Amino acid sequence: MKRLKGEGRSRRRINLILVPILIWAFAGWSWGAEEKPQYGGTLTYAVGQAPPSFDAHRESTYAVIHPIAPHYSLLLKFDPKTYPKIVGDLAESWTVSTDHKAYTFKIHKGVKFHDGSLLTSKDIKATYDKIFSPPPGVLSARKAFYEVIEKIETPDDHTVVFRLKRPAASFLTSLASPWNWIYKADLLAKDPRWYEKNVMGTGAFKFGEYVTGSHWVGKKHEGYFQKDRPYLDGYRAVFIRDVGARASAIRGGRMQAEFRFFSPSNRDDVVRAVGDKVTVQELLGGSVEHGDLQLRAKAL
Repeated sequence: MKRLKGEGRSRRRINLILVPILIWAFAGWSWGAEEKPQYGGTLTYAVGQAPPSFDAHRESTYAVIHPIAPHYSLLLKFDPKTYPKIVGDLAESWTVSTDHKAYTFKIHKGVKFHDGSLLTSKDIKATYDKIFSPPPGVLSARKAFYEVIEKIETPDDHTVVFRLKRPAASFLTSLASPWNWIYKADLLAKDPRWYEKNVMGTGAFKFGEYVTGSHWVGKKHEGYFQKDRPYLDGYRAVFIRDVGARASAIRGGRMQAEFRFFSPSNRDDVVRAVGDKVTVQELLGGSVEHGDLQLRAKAL
């Protein structure tokens, strides 16, 4: 796939996926093309609203996923190229017991949080404890999805075992939820609500800045555990509530992506204005789950 290599090109090609009302525009990015990745540059994209908090465990809006997800890793994730196939993120491998009541995950070694500290299995446990059994005063929007968990064990620093009350065929799918960002156990121990207003992850991009109601900036995490990623130097999410204004920003080349919805009329206006610089592709079913969008963005 060809990636954005900066914003100083005289001729910029934008890929739009707006189907019938969707989503996706990238400068210098060819959807599905098998091309050598190019490093560098900043992706600037529009988001329809600002995040109500920074904690994905409690929220259910794309306004959290789109600007903030690149700061975090997941235990498992959906493969954006072969959705809904599940692949490892922090999990290097996993096994399932014969009775389907124990899931054992081996975690990549050497994964660093953005403060330089090493991630261990205790961070995975603390994260999922917060999700399926939150302390008083802490909201978990998906607590009900994990009521099947009996307990979580950490036999060593790089092994996590989920023990279930009963077999659950959808358990791996639940673990791959894009909302299950892995948090730092020490921070949760000090304040289980710390992540509502702060950012500390192991993702491909570090937190840069947030100007309320204006924009969110991510910077390349040089210590990211996937050594050839990320391709971009950073990204800038700009909050634009009006759909027409977002379409105008795409037409004018001020934005290279819109991860949510355009109306057919907005879509057609962009196509007419940008001409041969735009590619419109239809996604089967006309929609993509937030996880797919988030994972595609993190892959840049």
